[in-house]
Amino acid sequence: MDKKNGIYVVFTAALFLAILLSMGMGAMTISITDMLHILAKSLGLSIGTATDDLAENVLLYVRMPRVLLGVLVGAALGISGAAVQGIFRNPLAEPGLIGISAGASLFAALVIGMESVLLVSLGQFLGFYLLAFAAFAGAGIAAILVYRFSRTDGKPNIATMLLAGIAINALAGALTGLISYLADEQQLRTITFWMLGSLGGANWNIVLGILPFVLIPVVVLPLFGKGLNLFSIGEHQAEQAGADPGKIKNTVIILSTLAVGACVSVSGIIGFVGLLVPHIVRLLGGVDHRFVLPASALLGALVLTVSDMLARIIAAPLELPIGVITALLGTPAFLYILYRDKKKITP
Repeated sequence: MDKKNGIYVVFTAALFLAILLSMGMGAMTISITDMLHILAKSLGLSIGTATDDLAENVLLYVRMPRVLLGVLVGAALGISGAAVQGIFRNPLAEPGLIGISAGASLFAALVIGMESVLLVSLGQFLGFYLLAFAAFAGAGIAAILVYRFSRTDGKPNIATMLLAGIAINALAGALTGLISYLADEQQLRTITFWMLGSLGGANWNIVLGILPFVLIPVVVLPLFGKGLNLFSIGEHQAEQAGADPGKIKNTVIILSTLAVGACVSVSGIIGFVGLLVPHIVRLLGGVDHRFVLPASALLGALVLTVSDMLARIIAAPLELPIGVITALLGTPAFLYILYRDKKKITP
């Protein structure tokens, strides 16, 4: 077994273990034996052992959808971060850099601030999905604006895209701040908690709802690994080698927007996963995008599953925002990378 296959095995085994621990730990502890009995019963298997109804409901309708949502969101953020870093040829890039997260935040804050005034009927009809739909729409609109501003002679320009993303981030942040300033106390708490990230609203409908929006990028993006390898030496050189830089840029941006927009719409803003996970993968197994992309999906799922478990058990029965946990874990690692590589990234 070579090194990269070994990394896949370790990540997969660690993710499986993290899923088991996360489903069992929290305000109510459920043993692995009890979990197996409950799962067997839910599959219609005769186990001859009575199961606790409360533990069964917690596992099947609270823990399992939440853990699976964390796996999907983490995988989407990890692989999108790796793909965007490959497109920008910049290890400090991430999907939020081009305004996706900021656009989602703005539209979510807008719905929270206006729901009690203008969107009462719509909010009663759609419930939680109104916020999810608004955040997804905001992410998509921000990505479209950045993409349109970046096009030169019919082709997207990476440098202009980066600058347009910074501008969209600044504008969306200012408008979100204004909405927060005008919001009442309850609305402000909701906006703040949503922007810090949480998987607390997970249910099976949400998991199934975002499943295709995550699976498509996770399956398709690794197919562009070879193209991103060529892209890393420069667009002109990649074109001479037979790659289509325009197709690569368009596909990666669209798929990253699809994945991150869907995830932000159901979990809020979760930072550092898309930024740091690809760094760790490259440190462990090299810079080949054919390896980095799928490995980032696995490690992203692992990191978010562990972070969510910590968010639930550190202050149980209270729950910390998962964005706080990822920031506390990610900031020291990010500063270490900056310190180690500061000569490489200084012009």
